[in-house]
Amino acid sequence: MHEVTIRQKIIDRVLERRGRHHLFDSLDPKLTALLVIDMQNMFCEKGAPAEVIAARGICDNITRLCKEVRALEGLVIWITSATTFANGCSDWEMFLSNFITQDVRKDRQEYLAPGGRGEKIWRDLEPKESDLHIRKNRYSALSSGASTLRSVLSSHNIKNILIAGTKTNICCESTGRDAMQLDHQVVMVEDCCAALSDEEHRSALENMIQQFGDVMTVDEVVAVMKNRTND
Repeated sequence: MHEVTIRQKIIDRVLERRGRHHLFDSLDPKLTALLVIDMQNMFCEKGAPAEVIAARGICDNITRLCKEVRALEGLVIWITSATTFANGCSDWEMFLSNFITQDVRKDRQEYLAPGGRGEKIWRDLEPKESDLHIRKNRYSALSSGASTLRSVLSSHNIKNILIAGTKTNICCESTGRDAMQLDHQVVMVEDCCAALSDEEHRSALENMIQQFGDVMTVDEVVAVMKNRTND
């Protein structure tokens, strides 16, 4: 798990701009969805093509937050990445043809097959039957055509989005940015997110709190949801 957090100079900038550190004093848990993004073998397994070592260190925090959200009647959604391949092409050919080598592409094709080993939720996590599972094929699960997440959030009347998973600065941040621009209240849960480096993790947190949502720890976000239940 990352030990870094948002720098004081960024907090000072936020305070000067909007007059308060945190955006939300309360969040109705019944209108809240926890998105657990890409906590699958592809990113968590040792030696996997897209291994994020720090991701294995946030599992206990994610499990705890899932339990709290369920207990407060919120929704837990597991979001995994997978890519289909046919006739030599994938459903995200732009990425696979330009951002990785052919050798890496071959490994990723095997790990990213829908329903395959790479898409399975990491063994240290505990999905429940009451949770939802959504597959995406872009960084942001809310990109047009990337997944069914947008319609699921609408059908469950979700207003608040909690972001957990990996990578903090890629799929987590991308989904959080899009959620805010769809008028959701977004919280990135910093001790439930992981990136390839402390610097990338902190950069995403600082982007989020300045422009796209709030950043809280598990303890803080649980307190905010319980504050709403006591209203």
